[in-house]
Amino acid sequence: MIDWVHPAFIFILSGIAMPFLHKQSHKLHLAYEIYVVAIPLIGFANLLLMEVGTSWSFNFFQHQIVLVRVDKLSLFFGYAFVALLLLGNIYSLHIKRQLLHPVAFLYAGATLGVVFAGDFISLYFFWEAMAVASLFMIWNSKRESARKAGFRFITIHLFGGLCLLVGFIIHYSNTGSIEFSPIKETGVAFYLVLTAFFINAAVPPLNAWLSDAYPESTPTGTVFLSGFTTKSAVYVLARMYPGVELLVWVGVAMAIYGVVYAILENNYRRLLAYHVICQVGYMIAGIGIGTSLAINGACALAFSNILYKALLFMGAGAVVRVTGSNKLTELGGLYKYLPITFYLYMIGGFAISAVPLLNGFTTKSMVVTAAAEDHRFIIWILLNVVSCGTFLSVGLKLPYFMFFGKDSGLRPKEPLLNMLIAMGLTSLLCVIFGVYPKLLYALLPNPVNYHPYSVSHIIASLQLLLFTALAFFLLIKKAKTKATITLDTDWLYRMGGRGVIWIADNAIYHVFTAVKTFVYVYMPEAVVQLSKDPKNALRGALLAIQSPFYNESVRLKKMKELERSKITFKYAPIKITPAGSFAIMILISLFAYLLIYFLNKKGQFL
Repeated sequence: MIDWVHPAFIFILSGIAMPFLHKQSHKLHLAYEIYVVAIPLIGFANLLLMEVGTSWSFNFFQHQIVLVRVDKLSLFFGYAFVALLLLGNIYSLHIKRQLLHPVAFLYAGATLGVVFAGDFISLYFFWEAMAVASLFMIWNSKRESARKAGFRFITIHLFGGLCLLVGFIIHYSNTGSIEFSPIKETGVAFYLVLTAFFINAAVPPLNAWLSDAYPESTPTGTVFLSGFTTKSAVYVLARMYPGVELLVWVGVAMAIYGVVYAILENNYRRLLAYHVICQVGYMIAGIGIGTSLAINGACALAFSNILYKALLFMGAGAVVRVTGSNKLTELGGLYKYLPITFYLYMIGGFAISAVPLLNGFTTKSMVVTAAAEDHRFIIWILLNVVSCGTFLSVGLKLPYFMFFGKDSGLRPKEPLLNMLIAMGLTSLLCVIFGVYPKLLYALLPNPVNYHPYSVSHIIASLQLLLFTALAFFLLIKKAKTKATITLDTDWLYRMGGRGVIWIADNAIYHVFTAVKTFVYVYMPEAVVQLSKDPKNALRGALLAIQSPFYNESVRLKKMKELERSKITFKYAPIKITPAGSFAIMILISLFAYLLIYFLNKKGQFL
């Protein structure tokens, strides 16, 4: 007998129930807050009851739908996502908007549905639900820029969902299986599904939706967005594409791409969004390397990234809330007024930079070490260089120009207590998994034989960090952030989208109008003219065909001859009702079908 409930259902049903509870929240605000915090705790307790090797399935049209498949990989990511929901809910307890928390529950539920799915059908259902939920998380900002970014976001994700669906259909037609497992044969299905996963992982050039949409969300909404979509993509890649060589180079390219754009960025929430791309690059590279240590490292880094990236967005969101600014050039001198926020943010900044005693040090190094042990020294060098760039942008540049640097004249107060509590709890987890990494290693899908606190590793890491810090402070005048706008790959589809709209408004519209006029006006009138005067009607038609090849004098002469024959070219439009138009289209389609069928029977067609 199964003693647990599908994790996705707990949060989806709780999210659906929340609007009804919200109506009474003005009377029972404390009960509402308890509900928001208690549901993730119940969901976490439910995960603890789930035993590895169990499943939940049913038959549907002779196929087995596996809604839940429990193994160490799915449980590991399940713990991470529920932890993010809990911390994000605490951080956003002060929000009175009716949409935020229900969408957060639906978003988490859909993500857990992806994690525990055992077949392609249920995976696809939850995958699309996750995209819709994240869209409303972006639109919760209710700004015009967020609305536009949301449309761009959902457009690229609908394309990804289409790739996923078509890939699954081709895979099923080739194998007859809907099991969510690695696609072994490299073909169309292999690359279509991989493209869909790359979109959610924000692999360049399919990445711009992330840096475009995430900063447009609310400060609280970005905390949820930072973890669910991209890390679920890491999960499915680890499930379906471990050891694929392409992923190694794609991951390294992502890491370099993300850190370069982060160094150039002035909007600090966009800066952090680019580091989501950068850090996911490490994870994808680890999955591509494919060794036991590399897979463990990719999963452990995903867990740690969910924590410290949420902490960084919490700190950034707190600054946005108390200052109203997203740009580093408009900030400075905030340390005196936001010391708690600064220290909590710096734990996240040091964690993502792999400073010893924090979880980034004990997890990111697993991927880098796996590259060295697999004799991929170019990969090892590039990942270490990217690590320096991460510390430069997130651990040095952002906090210096935000909290120190030139005084901006702003005099904010510390953010709300619930926001500081959420940041404190997240910081505590970053420290715990940094000091006692075995607590995290015990949950990983493969046995772990890795010791991060070797003398050589500590010395090498400190050397990289200290030399990066020295270079920053020596070149601090040149490192000053400028009020610039960086162009990303979203420029391509923004301009391309405008081109498509122009074509639709002009070329396609005029072609459609011409075809409609020809079918509904000129063809019926031509039939009328043909019945009245067949000879001259045919002459008129022949002239219409030949007129482009005549010179002007000959064409005018022919026209005068036809005018004397009383053939007119000024046709009066025939009124066609929608029903009549529909009937004509049906008749044309039926005629075409019968013609094809007849020719096919005669062996003359197809």
